[in-house]
Amino acid sequence: MAQIIDGKAIAARVRAEVKADVERLSAPPALATVIVGDDPASKVYVGGKHRACEEVGVRSIGHELPAEATQDDVLALVDELNRDAGVTGFIVQVPLPEQIDAGAVATAIDPLKDVDGLTPTNAGLLVQGREEALVPATPLGVMRLLRESGVELEGAEAVVVGRSDLVGRPLVSLLLRENATVTTCHSRTRGLGAVCRRAEVLIAAVGRPLLIGADMVRDGATVIDVGTTRTEDGLVGDVDFEQVKEKARAITPVPGGVGPMTIAMLLRNTLTAHGLQAAPRR
Repeated sequence: MAQIIDGKAIAARVRAEVKADVERLSAPPALATVIVGDDPASKVYVGGKHRACEEVGVRSIGHELPAEATQDDVLALVDELNRDAGVTGFIVQVPLPEQIDAGAVATAIDPLKDVDGLTPTNAGLLVQGREEALVPATPLGVMRLLRESGVELEGAEAVVVGRSDLVGRPLVSLLLRENATVTTCHSRTRGLGAVCRRAEVLIAAVGRPLLIGADMVRDGATVIDVGTTRTEDGLVGDVDFEQVKEKARAITPVPGGVGPMTIAMLLRNTLTAHGLQAAPRR
């Protein structure tokens, strides 16, 4: 039976660390959020971020634009937040309405305030292995879960299923930084099961419910399930948890695994941005 990796408990430790670090500052950092439109899920996610800020002493600022906002409206707000010395970092919540080019919005964010880690500058710094990169929160959370679970990454064979800019690609860079041997799988991968069975560390991040069954998992592997899909039975991950827990050494549940780590690491990123802004501009 696998060790169940408790993301809620580890996220609570991260938040406690952030709170202690914030209390040592002369003034709290500030995290701003931008919502465009009326997407209910976005409002729930952003509300959770604001509550987490309050818990750790980070100041939070909310901005909302109507669904009919133009590209210029959004870019004007991004420019305002870039220039506001009182804002340490900010996120533009996705999804955005179809008239908004999400890539152009991400590119317009000041890399030193890019706490989502999505600007081309931060993505490039991460690929180069530079420590000053701001990294997307979910991959950072995965790495913290692996560390807390005692997983030895140096020399280990790791397989990442998924290649999104938000999770899969950053995870590959972070695993390489730890000297793992990394394979990326995606929708065009041949023999997905055979590739996954090689993995000592298997990370699933594609959003396809129950894609990874026990027959695709190596005995004693550590399995991290990033995927979440809402079904009639509740949230379901990419991994068939009930099957795979009998075969893995350690596994994250859905919910309660990676999910709680995302907001916790976003708070950590806000503190990291505060430190980068105090240093000479890169």
